[in-house]
This record gives sequence, C-alpha cells and structure tokens, in this order.
Amino acid sequence: SFAYFTIKDRLPQILTRVIDTLHRHKNEFFEEHGEKGVEAEKRAISFLSKLRNELQTDKPVTPLEDQLPDAALWNQYLDYQHNLSSGNGEPSWFQSPWLYVECYMYRRIHAALAQNPPIDNFDVFKEGKAQNFFESQEAIIALCTYFQELLKNIKDLEEKQLQEELFKLLQVSLWGNKCDLSFSAGEDSSQKSSPLQSLESLIPYILVNDMEKLWSLLVNAKKRNTEKSNVRVDIILDNAGFELVSDLVLADFLLSSKLTDEVHFHGKSIPWYVSDTTKHDFNWTIKKLQAANHMWMSRCGINWEGYLKKGVWVYRDHMFWTLPHDFSSMAEVAPDLYADLQKSNLLLFKGDLNYRKLTGDKKWEHSVPFHQALNKFHPTPLCSLRTLKSDTQVGLKPGQGEQIQASDPEWMVSGKYGVVQFDAAL
Repeated sequence: SFAYFTIKDRLPQILTRVIDTLHRHKNEFFEEHGEKGVEAEKRAISFLSKLRNELQTDKPVTPLEDQLPDAALWNQYLDYQHNLSSGNGEPSWFQSPWLYVECYMYRRIHAALAQNPPIDNFDVFKEGKAQNFFESQEAIIALCTYFQELLKNIKDLEEKQLQEELFKLLQVSLWGNKCDLSFSAGEDSSQKSSPLQSLESLIPYILVNDMEKLWSLLVNAKKRNTEKSNVRVDIILDNAGFELVSDLVLADFLLSSKLTDEVHFHGKSIPWYVSDTTKHDFNWTIKKLQAANHMWMSRCGINWEGYLKKGVWVYRDHMFWTLPHDFSSMAEVAPDLYADLQKSNLLLFKGDLNYRKLTGDKKWEHSVPFHQALNKFHPTPLCSLRTLKSDTQVGLKPGQGEQIQASDPEWMVSGKYGVVQFDAAL
C-alpha cells in the first residue's frame, strides 16, 4: 500500500533530513548557547537516530516518556491501539494504522527537541518552509498583484462577478495544497508559475466540486445576519509557504467582499508534517510580505497585520490538531475546541491530513457519502479543500473512482486531483 511505502521509505528520509539539519546548525547552537547547546544537539541526534532505527526495524511503538502536556492523551491512545491489536503482540511501526504511526513520528521528533533545552524551541523544518516561500516568489507576486487589482473595484462587482472571483481564489487555495514538503520528503515543492493562469485547465481534475454550495451558504448567512451577529469563517490551515499565502488571500477576499465579518485561522502548536503552519510561520509570512520590495506584496502584508490588530482575523492553535485522533473524537477529547468551532458559520479544512482525519483514514468505498464518513463530526457546515495524496477518498459518483483508476492508477496519491467537498451540518 501507499502507507507501507510512506513508513518504509519517506519517514526514514524525513528523519535523516532532521538529523542532518541539527548537524548543520551545530556551530549556531555553540555560538548561542556554548557547550550546553552542543550537548543538547548531540542528545537530540542520538534520540532521533534511535527512533529511526526503531522505525526501520519494525520495533513496537513505545509509550511517550516525556512530561509534555499531551503525553497522557497520547499514551491513552497507544493503549487503545494496543487493545485493538488484541493478542497480536505489541503494535509495531508496520503493523499499526498509518495515520497513527505517522503522527507518532512527528510527536517524537518534537520530544527530541523539547526535552533538550536550550535548543528546545528550534524548529527543524523552518528552513524548508522558508525556502518554499522564497522559491514561490513569482507565484506570490502574481497572486498579490491580481488580488490588489481586484480590490480596487470590489465594491462595484455584481453578485455573479463576486461568485466568479470567490471560485477562482478557492481553486488557487485548493491547488496551493500541492506544495507539501512531507509529501516530497522535503524535496523542493514550491509554486513556480502564476497559479491563476492554469485554473481553467485544472477544472476537470476537481473530482467533487461543491463551490456552488459554499457560495449559497455564505450569501444566505449574510442575508440572515442582522447587524448584531457576525458571519465567521474558520480556516484549518495546512502548509506554510505558497499555500498559506493563497489561504490568506482567500480570507482577505471573504472579508473585503463582505461575505464574512471575521476569519479564524487554526495552525499547529508544534512543528508538524514538515511544512505545516505554526504560529511562527504565520507571523513570519506576514512580516516577510510587509517587508517585500514589491508594492502589492507589501500592501497585502500591511493589510493583514492590520486585520490581526483589529481582531477581524484571529490566529489560534490547539493541542488537538497534533494528536493522532480523527476528528470524530474531537467533541470528547477536546470539547473546548469543538464548542469554539460550533460558533463558526463555515469551516474550511485545508489539505490531505485534515481529510484523512475527517474521514477516519479508512479504506472506504469511493461512493460512500462524505457525510457518512465524517462519523458524526458535524460542529457546523464544513468543506474540505484537498489535493489527493493518500489512498482514502469518499463522496464520488458510483463508478467514478474505478473509471479514473483504469486510466491513472496513481490518481489517489499523485496530488494531481483535488476535491472541494462540502457537508452541511445537521
């Protein structure tokens, strides 16, 4: 399976890169922290080398021994997996659910650093994320320029034109999800060309396209809402770099077109899946745009900083997003987060990992309804914007999956196809 290939090949490659990154920063650690920094680097590398060996030799998945705030929840989950394997011995790296062991590896990478001050705040994936941002400059300039030109007459757009612009920016945000570093095991995955030029030709690759439903939801929410209550959209972020910029442009459009009054962004509280957005990445991206010597890039950055100050944009992270649980257990495991999401009018889930957690990462029949696969996770209407990079997909028309399979056997994992898949809450 694709899962097997991921655990056998991609994850050890990612660990090797992490170890290499720490090696390369040895002098920096010494300059900043003296011998203590070098000692911490050695301990972290030894911890990670041991982890890589456990993974490659299919050792049992061991409980977390650190005292970090989420350790107890992780270990309960470990017990739960242990009980599922009922008598088949300890759950090991190759004999466990893919989603779980992949999340577990990133959590152990975090522990390797978190347990080794003074380098405990070092993000081993930071360079790759920054590189993706800089190598996507042309695409970022094209997008910011397009958007700032659009803003000049957004007030005069008719409803049909507004809808067209929303659909364009939704697609840019959807295909921005191709830029994923965990998928390429850290190889270059930047967006080189203008994302707007190829949209028309990519439409056939959107296997489920519920953009019309999003539009009517937003328009109706606007009409229903009196002055008192705000329309709120939440974006559950995926990758930093170009994808994040495409999400921020989409969020700005929702605000500037008055389709929403506030946007809440949800990122990861620890470095995750190589290129996932943390609070540092979020703030860094806006700062870099502000400081850019391109007029429209810096205008975007300045406006976005302003939204955050005004509180019409809110950034949050929650421990739940970096647990191995799928979202159907959110109400039980993280009731505070679930209650917060219920206050939103629409949740936009970016990317493949969020899709896997929405659908429980199961080997569903492709025609199973999305609503069913969500397994009672319905805090409020939600939509997944996802390019396919793992072998789970639901909500297709009968026979649609089989038809694509016949002409393109890699369709579920190549990142070539996408979905904009909507579910209205109960």
